[in-house]
Amino acid sequence: MSDVITTADIQLIQRIIPHRYPFLLVDKVIDIDGTSSATGIKNVTMNEPHFQGHFPGTPIMPGVTIIEAMAQTAAVMVGATMGLMDKNMLIYFMGLDGCKFRRKVVPGDVLEMKVETVRGKPGGKVWKFKGVATVEGDMAAEGEFTAMMDLQG
Repeated sequence: MSDVITTADIQLIQRIIPHRYPFLLVDKVIDIDGTSSATGIKNVTMNEPHFQGHFPGTPIMPGVTIIEAMAQTAAVMVGATMGLMDKNMLIYFMGLDGCKFRRKVVPGDVLEMKVETVRGKPGGKVWKFKGVATVEGDMAAEGEFTAMMDLQG
Protein backbone atom coordinates (compact mmCIF):
# COMPACT_ATOMS: atom_id res chain seq x y z
CA MET A 1 0.00 0.00 0.00
CA SER A 2 1.33 3.46 -0.89
CA ASP A 3 1.83 6.30 1.55
CA VAL A 4 -1.27 8.30 2.39
CA ILE A 5 -0.95 11.94 1.34
CA THR A 6 -2.41 14.40 3.84
CA THR A 7 -0.58 17.58 2.74
CA ALA A 8 0.39 19.00 -0.65
CA ASP A 9 3.05 21.70 -0.94
CA ILE A 10 3.38 23.93 -4.00
CA GLN A 11 5.67 21.45 -5.80
CA LEU A 12 3.15 18.62 -5.42
CA ILE A 13 0.25 20.90 -6.35
CA GLN A 14 1.98 21.75 -9.64
CA ARG A 15 2.44 18.03 -10.37
CA ILE A 16 -1.32 17.48 -10.00
CA ILE A 17 -3.07 20.47 -11.58
CA PRO A 18 -1.99 22.35 -14.72
CA HIS A 19 -2.54 25.87 -13.36
CA ARG A 20 0.42 28.25 -13.27
CA TYR A 21 0.97 31.94 -12.51
CA PRO A 22 -1.07 34.06 -12.68
CA PHE A 23 -3.88 31.54 -12.25
CA LEU A 24 -2.46 29.14 -9.68
CA LEU A 25 -4.57 30.20 -6.70
CA VAL A 26 -3.69 27.76 -3.93
CA ASP A 27 -0.34 27.69 -2.10
CA LYS A 28 -0.79 24.60 0.04
CA VAL A 29 -3.40 21.93 0.76
CA ILE A 30 -3.61 20.46 4.25
CA ASP A 31 -5.83 18.03 6.14
CA ILE A 32 -6.42 15.89 3.05
CA ASP A 33 -8.82 13.13 4.11
CA GLY A 34 -8.89 10.89 1.06
CA THR A 35 -11.40 12.19 -1.46
CA SER A 36 -13.71 13.36 1.36
CA SER A 37 -12.31 16.73 2.41
CA ALA A 38 -9.31 19.03 2.50
CA THR A 39 -8.29 22.59 3.32
CA GLY A 40 -6.53 24.86 0.86
CA ILE A 41 -4.40 27.81 1.93
CA LYS A 42 -3.97 30.93 -0.21
CA ASN A 43 -1.72 33.76 0.95
CA VAL A 44 -3.22 36.84 -0.67
CA THR A 45 -0.57 39.36 -1.78
CA MET A 46 -0.63 42.73 -3.49
CA ASN A 47 1.59 41.27 -6.26
CA GLU A 48 -1.37 39.46 -7.85
CA PRO A 49 -2.34 40.88 -11.25
CA HIS A 50 -6.09 41.20 -10.60
CA PHE A 51 -5.42 43.88 -7.96
CA GLN A 52 -4.25 46.29 -10.68
CA GLY A 53 -7.84 46.68 -11.84
CA HIS A 54 -10.02 45.26 -9.03
CA PHE A 55 -10.04 47.94 -7.68
CA PRO A 56 -7.25 50.55 -7.97
CA GLY A 57 -6.72 52.06 -4.53
CA THR A 58 -9.03 49.48 -2.90
CA PRO A 59 -7.69 46.03 -3.83
CA ILE A 60 -10.28 43.25 -3.39
CA MET A 61 -9.82 39.64 -4.52
CA PRO A 62 -12.54 38.91 -7.12
CA GLY A 63 -15.19 36.47 -5.94
CA VAL A 64 -14.73 34.30 -9.01
CA THR A 65 -11.08 33.77 -8.11
CA ILE A 66 -12.08 32.68 -4.61
CA ILE A 67 -14.40 30.05 -6.13
CA GLU A 68 -11.62 29.02 -8.54
CA ALA A 69 -9.21 28.66 -5.59
CA MET A 70 -11.71 26.35 -3.86
CA ALA A 71 -12.03 24.29 -7.04
CA GLN A 72 -8.24 24.01 -7.34
CA THR A 73 -8.13 22.82 -3.71
CA ALA A 74 -10.69 20.10 -4.53
CA ALA A 75 -8.75 19.01 -7.63
CA VAL A 76 -5.53 18.72 -5.61
CA MET A 77 -7.35 16.68 -2.95
CA VAL A 78 -8.69 14.21 -5.51
CA GLY A 79 -5.48 14.11 -7.55
CA ALA A 80 -3.25 13.53 -4.51
CA THR A 81 -5.49 10.79 -3.15
CA MET A 82 -5.82 9.01 -6.50
CA GLY A 83 -2.11 9.27 -7.35
CA LEU A 84 -2.62 11.56 -10.35
CA MET A 85 0.73 13.31 -10.10
CA ASP A 86 2.35 13.92 -13.50
CA LYS A 87 -0.75 12.57 -15.30
CA ASN A 88 -1.65 15.72 -17.27
CA MET A 89 -5.07 16.17 -15.68
CA LEU A 90 -7.34 18.97 -16.89
CA ILE A 91 -10.30 20.17 -14.85
CA TYR A 92 -13.37 21.90 -16.28
CA PHE A 93 -16.16 23.68 -14.41
CA MET A 94 -19.58 22.27 -15.24
CA GLY A 95 -21.72 24.20 -12.78
CA LEU A 96 -21.80 26.58 -9.84
CA ASP A 97 -24.61 26.63 -7.28
CA GLY A 98 -25.43 28.79 -4.30
CA CYS A 99 -22.30 30.94 -4.46
CA LYS A 100 -22.39 33.70 -1.87
CA PHE A 101 -19.81 36.29 -0.92
CA ARG A 102 -19.81 37.58 2.65
CA ARG A 103 -16.49 39.35 3.31
CA LYS A 104 -13.88 41.22 1.31
CA VAL A 105 -10.59 39.36 0.79
CA VAL A 106 -7.66 41.78 0.57
CA PRO A 107 -3.87 41.67 0.35
CA GLY A 108 -2.40 40.38 3.60
CA ASP A 109 -5.27 37.95 4.23
CA VAL A 110 -4.76 34.21 4.53
CA LEU A 111 -7.67 32.54 2.76
CA GLU A 112 -8.59 29.08 4.12
CA MET A 113 -10.76 27.01 1.82
CA LYS A 114 -12.46 23.95 3.27
CA VAL A 115 -13.84 21.69 0.57
CA GLU A 116 -15.76 18.45 0.85
CA THR A 117 -16.99 16.02 -1.74
CA VAL A 118 -20.75 15.96 -2.26
CA ARG A 119 -20.65 13.44 -5.13
CA GLY A 120 -17.87 11.61 -6.92
CA LYS A 121 -15.89 8.43 -6.77
CA PRO A 122 -12.37 7.33 -7.67
CA GLY A 123 -12.28 6.60 -11.38
CA GLY A 124 -15.26 8.85 -12.04
CA LYS A 125 -14.92 11.96 -14.19
CA VAL A 126 -17.68 14.17 -12.75
CA TRP A 127 -17.44 15.40 -9.16
CA LYS A 128 -19.46 17.84 -7.06
CA PHE A 129 -17.97 19.71 -4.11
CA LYS A 130 -19.07 22.11 -1.40
CA GLY A 131 -16.63 24.82 -0.37
CA VAL A 132 -16.39 27.45 2.34
CA ALA A 133 -13.65 30.09 2.28
CA THR A 134 -12.77 31.97 5.46
CA VAL A 135 -10.33 34.63 6.65
CA GLU A 136 -9.49 34.53 10.37
CA GLY A 137 -12.62 32.46 10.95
CA ASP A 138 -14.95 34.87 9.12
CA MET A 139 -16.78 33.45 6.10
CA ALA A 140 -15.65 35.12 2.88
CA ALA A 141 -17.44 32.90 0.36
CA GLU A 142 -19.31 29.64 -0.02
CA GLY A 143 -20.76 27.59 -2.81
CA GLU A 144 -21.09 24.26 -4.55
CA PHE A 145 -19.33 23.48 -7.79
CA THR A 146 -19.36 20.61 -10.24
CA ALA A 147 -16.30 19.77 -12.30
CA MET A 148 -15.11 17.20 -14.80
CA MET A 149 -11.62 15.82 -14.36
CA ASP A 150 -10.10 14.61 -17.60
CA LEU A 151 -6.78 12.80 -17.98
CA GLN A 152 -5.02 13.82 -21.21
CA GLY A 153 -3.36 10.63 -22.39
